[in-house]
Amino acid sequence: MVSRRSNSLSHSKKIASAVMVGMMAFGSGTAVFADTATVATTQTVTTGGLFSDVKSGYWAEKHIYKLASQGILLGNNGLFRPNDSVTQQEAVAMAIRFAGLEDRISKNTEALPDKMQANNYFKPYVALALQQNLLNKATENVASTSKESWGERKATREWITEVLIRALGKEGEATAKANKATSFEDNNKISNNKRGFVNAALELGLTTGLDGNKFDPQGNVTRAQLAAFFSRAEAFTDVKYNNSVEGIVTGLSSSKLDLYVNGSIQSYNLDNSTMYFTSTSENKINSTDLKLYTKVMVIGTPSRTAYVEVTDAKEQFESVEGTFQKLSPGNILWLETNNTFQQFNYDANTSFLDQNGAKIEPNALVVGSKLQIHQETASSDKKPVIIQVKSGVVNKSGTGTLQNIDAAAKALVIKTANGDVESYTWDDSLIVKYQNQLLSPSELKNGAVINYAVKNNKIATIEVTVGVERTIRGSLYEVGLNNSTITYKRDNGQLEVKFLAEKPELTINGIAAPVLSDLIADQTGGDQVEITLNPEDKVTKIQVLNRQMEQKKGATVVQYEPKTRLLTLLDANKRPYVVSLDEKTKLMYNSTNPTLGGVEGFLTAGRKVNITYLSNRALSLEVVFQYEGKVSYIDMNYKKLTLVGTDGQSITLPFSNPVVQVYGRNNASFADIKVGSEIAAVLNTTQDGIQSIQLKANAQFELLELNYNTSRLTVKKDGYTSQFYVDKASLTDDNGRMISVQDLRPGQLLNVTFYGSTPFTVQVVKQTVGEVTSIDSGSAAPSITVKNYGGSAETFKLDVNTKVINESGSLLSLGNVATGNRVAVSKDADGVYVVKVLNTTAQSFWKYDSYAKEIYVKRQNVSDSGHYPLSPAAYIHQGDTTLTVQSLKENDNIVLYLNNGTIVEIQKQ
Repeated sequence: MVSRRSNSLSHSKKIASAVMVGMMAFGSGTAVFADTATVATTQTVTTGGLFSDVKSGYWAEKHIYKLASQGILLGNNGLFRPNDSVTQQEAVAMAIRFAGLEDRISKNTEALPDKMQANNYFKPYVALALQQNLLNKATENVASTSKESWGERKATREWITEVLIRALGKEGEATAKANKATSFEDNNKISNNKRGFVNAALELGLTTGLDGNKFDPQGNVTRAQLAAFFSRAEAFTDVKYNNSVEGIVTGLSSSKLDLYVNGSIQSYNLDNSTMYFTSTSENKINSTDLKLYTKVMVIGTPSRTAYVEVTDAKEQFESVEGTFQKLSPGNILWLETNNTFQQFNYDANTSFLDQNGAKIEPNALVVGSKLQIHQETASSDKKPVIIQVKSGVVNKSGTGTLQNIDAAAKALVIKTANGDVESYTWDDSLIVKYQNQLLSPSELKNGAVINYAVKNNKIATIEVTVGVERTIRGSLYEVGLNNSTITYKRDNGQLEVKFLAEKPELTINGIAAPVLSDLIADQTGGDQVEITLNPEDKVTKIQVLNRQMEQKKGATVVQYEPKTRLLTLLDANKRPYVVSLDEKTKLMYNSTNPTLGGVEGFLTAGRKVNITYLSNRALSLEVVFQYEGKVSYIDMNYKKLTLVGTDGQSITLPFSNPVVQVYGRNNASFADIKVGSEIAAVLNTTQDGIQSIQLKANAQFELLELNYNTSRLTVKKDGYTSQFYVDKASLTDDNGRMISVQDLRPGQLLNVTFYGSTPFTVQVVKQTVGEVTSIDSGSAAPSITVKNYGGSAETFKLDVNTKVINESGSLLSLGNVATGNRVAVSKDADGVYVVKVLNTTAQSFWKYDSYAKEIYVKRQNVSDSGHYPLSPAAYIHQGDTTLTVQSLKENDNIVLYLNNGTIVEIQKQ
């Protein structure tokens, strides 16, 4: 419970009266209360936009969250229920909290009058209201035909009016006007003993009634109506709440607000849940609408700000600019302005800031710097509140996080440890270090935590203390034993050794799924590479930028001499050349353990090989068994086919009657091969012709089961189930990083590339699963916005090819999708967006099987499954509160959202 400061007894009564003043318009207004049935166990103070049934833009949104942030409104399980009627006991409790009287609630409350019974939670509030004469015991403690207790009766408009007039001390005026008819058309419907109070309210200008000049005396007051008027009535009160302050904005960023309050500056953290309003409007504003030096009210704590309201948009400070001269004893600062010297007396609460807004000590000021001094205007002293350097010499050191680096402009942006943002440039004298290594500025990455020093306005030194991913370039010198390290040579000739991460990503132009053995390491002719290092300084990615060697595809062996290891070849133009093999030559042939002795039997006259070499030394030798590429020409007369490989080189191969393999078809023929087709041409045993052609095809599958030992996948596509092995395929996740079969999980979508019927590559498809927050179906460029279970929103631009389907795969239209639906958005094998509307089912929870990772529910009929697999990343929540699966109890009412039959979200009711 938020504590509140209480004033004198009589003053509190006066304030409670003022509260009710605002309630008398009754045409619009609001309040939130605890659920009367469960208040003893579920009552919580709700702040920061956590009422799930109060949507953004709701007319009473401002008032609800203002009072909720102050602890005046109490929610129930994240709900507000704006249209529910207010009970008499709820209205009394809210008035007590608003008046700051809650700390006077007694636990030893005497019994209430017989006819004024209330729920146990509300009894102390009603008792205190009787003590403060906010309720009249004589008129309230009367018999009623209602089946509800006094406290649970709905508060009517005329009842609220009487409470209001009594609280204002105007009972005498009401008595004098008891026999006078009101001006309302429904005057005869006002109870006789309430008519005087309504007249008094009219005379005081507290109400003008409803449309049609009616008062609707027996009409119920809704939660939404009551809360808005309590909020508006705060203008009539001087009650101070311990979590509410009003001050002047002296510092502002996306995550922090500095407030000048009572002679000192206080800082408040801002986040996505902070709500922003102005005192002159009901409409929400953005954080970017806040301005420096305006007056605002802040509700919350320094660590979490729930509500910010602009109370005066005019600048509250006077500003003086001039040239700093000196500091004198007694906290005196001298400033030259317009050829005169001005004296400013500062104190410990005065903030000194550099030109980036970062706090500095007064002695850090440099003579000749241009200063801007902001003085408060509330007193005749005009005390300096902020003294900020506008320009001048900066010499400082600090700690922060790199936010932006522009190596070309030699400029960077730092977010300091206290949240300030600073910008600096550097020159060639900049020293950058990381783990006792010298780095170049281009190796710095956003997000790195650094210690830094500024000298004469320029960044002089940077020491990276917590690194992020960074890249370096060099030539590959050696791949270490057991493929655990690599050695590379920097441009300055220096050798550096780095450990390899467990699964480093490799990129080599012309090789679809490269492995470490595809790299060429050499003292003089190694691959030119860009290496990515993680924060632990391990290699996570190697990209080959350039290879210095020459490359020949489809060269013909003339002769190989095992003793001298000299290999004579003919290139495609029948020109001979000789290369030498050695232990470092990378060998590729039909063997898992290639050796010079093993390859010797393949190097017979006429054999086709692919070879790379530097000078006359062979760096790699591959015995050709097949060629992959795109068909560029088919000569049916001479039975020849020309392929263009991924490296851009062409090769022409003869064919006779090759076997053609196409995934998913048993009757493929050469007629299926067209110019532009991507194929693998498998050579015959003599390598002088094509034996078979495997057509490249892409398909998307849902993964049903997998056998980790055999690498066999069971998948489903278009309702049909099939199996294939991926032990020879390249596997990547949805970000393109290399993974193993152990990283795959049932329920994932997979894009698979086949050559013939053999999987060549397998990539996990990125799926965005979450709640639809908006749909634009009427424009020329329709879109859908989905908030994923991490809380971030993503907008997808759709086109005429976009598929909208349900769980069974049946086609829908975008018009079938509504906000609040749960969807999974992905791309199919052709890159077209697919929006799948997820199945939902309301169930009663039974138990969770942690071994099988399944949720069991109470079966509603014999056809029910009774249990569902639970995704490891499932979002389990009640309202906006995240839950654990272990927190679910038997018979809890839950709503399940299913993607491919797997639970991706559980919403506890």
